[in-house]
Amino acid sequence: MDKKKKRMMKRLDYFIHMRPVFDVQSLFSDGTENFVTPMEPKPGDKVKIRFHTKRDNADVVFFISGAMKKPMEVEMSNSQFDYYATEITVGGEPVYYYFEVQAGKVRCFYTRLGVSRNLNQSRLFCLVPGFSTPDWAKGAVMYQIFTERFCDGDPSNDVLDGEYLYLGKPVTRVEDWNKLPAADGTREFYGGDLQGIWDKLDYLQDLGVEVLYLNPVFVSPSNYKYDTQDYDYIDPHIGVIVTEQGNPSAKVRSGKSLTMDHVQRNEMESMTGSRVKPENDFSAPASCEQRTGTGSVTGSRAGRGDVSAAGSSPISSNREARRYIARVTDIRNLEASNDFFAKFIEEVHRRGMRVILDGVFNHCGSFNKWMDRERIYEGQPGYEKGAYVSGKSPYRKFFKFNNEHEWPYNSYYEGWWGYETLPKLNYESSPELEEYILRIAAKWVSPPYNADGWRLDVAADLGFTPDYNHRFWKKFRTAVKTANPDAIILAEHYEDASAWLGGDEWDTVMNYRAFMEPLTWFFTGMEKHSDEYKEDLRGDSQTFRKTMLLNMTEFLTPSLLVAMNELSNHDHSRFLTRTSSRPGRVEKLGGEAAGEGIRPEIMREAVVMQMTWPGAPTLYYGDEAGLCGFTDPDNRRTYPWGCEDTQMLEFHRRVIAMHRRYPVLKTGSFRFLGSEKD
Repeated sequence: MDKKKKRMMKRLDYFIHMRPVFDVQSLFSDGTENFVTPMEPKPGDKVKIRFHTKRDNADVVFFISGAMKKPMEVEMSNSQFDYYATEITVGGEPVYYYFEVQAGKVRCFYTRLGVSRNLNQSRLFCLVPGFSTPDWAKGAVMYQIFTERFCDGDPSNDVLDGEYLYLGKPVTRVEDWNKLPAADGTREFYGGDLQGIWDKLDYLQDLGVEVLYLNPVFVSPSNYKYDTQDYDYIDPHIGVIVTEQGNPSAKVRSGKSLTMDHVQRNEMESMTGSRVKPENDFSAPASCEQRTGTGSVTGSRAGRGDVSAAGSSPISSNREARRYIARVTDIRNLEASNDFFAKFIEEVHRRGMRVILDGVFNHCGSFNKWMDRERIYEGQPGYEKGAYVSGKSPYRKFFKFNNEHEWPYNSYYEGWWGYETLPKLNYESSPELEEYILRIAAKWVSPPYNADGWRLDVAADLGFTPDYNHRFWKKFRTAVKTANPDAIILAEHYEDASAWLGGDEWDTVMNYRAFMEPLTWFFTGMEKHSDEYKEDLRGDSQTFRKTMLLNMTEFLTPSLLVAMNELSNHDHSRFLTRTSSRPGRVEKLGGEAAGEGIRPEIMREAVVMQMTWPGAPTLYYGDEAGLCGFTDPDNRRTYPWGCEDTQMLEFHRRVIAMHRRYPVLKTGSFRFLGSEKD
């Protein structure tokens, strides 16, 4: 055979056996049930791991974990892909793994960041045997409620004008439900309560909500309630007040709450299937001019009855706040409020929904019975002296005092970020404190309350050392999961939370890094507080894609599927306000500016992404109704009952229904298909 013929035969043989161009885009695996079965294995389980390539496009795929490197077998093929699989038996330790793909002379690796020529072992796939997150929370539609601003279902429990002092000045009862919060509105109370949420459960069900996340509901003097006064009891101001200043209230004497008591009204609603409207229903405003941040404030709640603290003279200290002291220290009010809360959760569960509580365990408030800086518990029957009052207090070691020579009334204690109103809890010096809080953690997820989990405020700050912080959260997980194995533990944390998400501390986090922050930059060019605008980040799909993919690798897959994906919340400006791309705060721009130049169509785009992204899409009350607001306190406006943006509301209903209709949107695999500017 001459040389020319040999060359032709060689070329023919090459073309006959030529493999299609290696298709990098077809390489894929993740940690969902599609590629890991079971996704949440127990020690000793056999686990099947899968990987797919383009059909007939790879010579070999290796599964690699530590010293183990084993070729995977083609389990099945379809017209597009070859599905490779291998089986491993897991022990008790985490299993880190990745894939190696060979096709001719091409060799590449596949980790959670995707395909690379050079292996990055910091972003490997990981299985943690024994770790799981509640199935009910995976992809669940959550709804965050700032109770005091949602709905006033029982005006008889409202905070009264001058009832007590907060930050040195009298508290005020807001008569106009439409009024925008003052720039310094920490003393303003609108009257929202648990009965109000109960009254609106039909609305929440119709919207498609599956989980209620309640901002703190325990006894506290502030409207935001992150300065806990008593962890053992629901605040009667949002619960039930059955006695005033040691005497039964009018409600108890008549057996009615204005027209009928809570239990009677709620039982009648259950029987009739419709809401029984109280005689004084202040949930709907008289005018809708001021509901999305524009126009003037109108509408009032006149006729609410007694609006002052029993007509008493102004008080000079909280030792004189007899009405407040009776309301929040009398065991009859406290137990009645706890009983009501148990019935409330029972009703939520009856409707197929869940309840997550907000736990503030890094610090408490200066009103707290353990500290008692306001001296409201001093001399009250059934209460020990607080640590501020006496150096011999049983709670002395609950706090870190920096001056041992100032009792009685020692104000030299450690405050969180230096705030004397937020005493930092000193766990390292008090095993009794640790035991107490762990008991609280278990109490509220156990009968008769049966809450479905905890959101943990500033969780990474708890304790005075990182070592103790991690030890505490391991104990907290044990306490909660022992009491209620199906409860969720999610934490507030703004940075990389992977140190806490190893399977033995938190289940997940409020998803700032892999959702809220990148998403708001991409859609609006705004920082989440509305403090800054960056034109170059608006519509920058490449930066968005890289940031999301990188930050999502900080989660184990079970944690990612329950991560709280919010557009807005109580700490940041509302997303609709950010769509104006106008930086600012209410102190400088005024409340009306929050609704100027907004672009609802951008918010609707963001909601679609929220409802199709891995995690638990979480609405901040009122976002679905078109509520605007700069960062706190302006983001804590009242819900606009009767004045909703009906187009935005209906859009939310439809997209939530889509999310709930298709399981793939709750627990399915996710990948970017493409991206381009704008």
